Amino acid sequence: GLVASLLAERMPVPVVACGTGADADAAVAAIRAGAREYLPLPPDPDLIAAILQAAAGERHALIWRDPAMGACLRRAEQVAGADASVLLTGESGTGKEVLARHIHARSRRAGGPFVALNCAAIPDNLLESELFGHEKGAFSGAIARRVGKFEAAGGGTLLLDEISEMDIRLQAKLLRALQEREIDRLGGAAPVRVDVRIIATTNRDLPAEVARGTFREDLYFRLNVISLRIPPLRERPADILALADHFARHYAEVNGVAARALSAAARARLAAHPWRGNVRELENCLHRAVLLADGAEIAAAAIELAPVEGAGAAASRADAPAAAS
Repeated sequence: GLVASLLAERMPVPVVACGTGADADAAVAAIRAGAREYLPLPPDPDLIAAILQAAAGERHALIWRDPAMGACLRRAEQVAGADASVLLTGESGTGKEVLARHIHARSRRAGGPFVALNCAAIPDNLLESELFGHEKGAFSGAIARRVGKFEAAGGGTLLLDEISEMDIRLQAKLLRALQEREIDRLGGAAPVRVDVRIIATTNRDLPAEVARGTFREDLYFRLNVISLRIPPLRERPADILALADHFARHYAEVNGVAARALSAAARARLAAHPWRGNVRELENCLHRAVLLADGAEIAAAAIELAPVEGAGAAASRADAPAAAS
C-alpha cells in the first residue's frame, strides 16, 4: 500500500490511517502495514492534534532505562511547571536539547513556541541581532526589520545552547533582558517587552569560566536558578542498548531499509564501549550500522567504533575503520 510505496521511494513520512471506529480489522491491518496511528472517523479535533503532535515529535523522543537518567528526569519534571531559568550541564552529545524540549513540553508554556539558538554557531557580530532583532537600516545590510529569537519565543521557551561561548559584552545585554523582561532591537527607538522562559546549556565548567573572567558571575546566578546535570552515557549503561534499539529502528525507517535487530555480539560490543561522544556518537554508530548490515541481524562487524585512548594496539587496529563522530 501507500506505506510500502513511500519506503520504496525512500520517503520516510509518518502515515496516519483513517477509517470508521467500528472497523477493527482495518485498524490492525493499517498498523501492521506501517501506519504510525489509526484515526477513527468521524474525527475528534483533540485526538487529531495529539496524533499529529506525537508523529511530528518522535525525532525528539527521550529514551531512557538507567536509574541515573531517571533521577535527572524526575528533577526535570519536578521543576518543569515553574518559569524559573534552567541551566543544563553535561558533556557534548548527552542530549541537552532533547531534555530542554522535554521540559518545555511539560511546562505551562507547552502551547507556545520552543525556539533554540546555538550561541557557538553564530559569529559574535551577528549573535546580538539573532537574539534581539533589528530595525530596517540599523546597520549595513539590514534591509528589512528582523524579529529576534526573544520575540519569536514569546509565550514559550528560549533555549540558549552553549551559552558559555557568548561574548562577555553581549552577556551584559542578555542579563538586562532577563532582569527587565524587555529587549532593545538594534536601531530600535523603544524597549520591547518579552515573555519567555530561558533554558541554557553548557558543556563547560561555568564557575571556572567565571573565575577566569570569561563569563559574568551575575549572569551565571541568573541562569542557574535550577541546575540539571545530564550524566554521560558511560554513567548510564542501561540506556546504551535502549537507545541503540531506538536508533536502529529509526534509521532503518529513514533510509527505507528492512528493520534488523542487533545481534548478541553487536550488543556486547556496544555495551563495552566508553562512548566519549555520548548519545551523538552512539546515534552516528547505529546509523552507520544500519547502512552496513547485510544479514538477518545487525552483526558486530557493522558496529564500527572510534579507537579508545589508552587501548592496546590490537584494539585500535580492530576499531580502525571507524569514521569520526
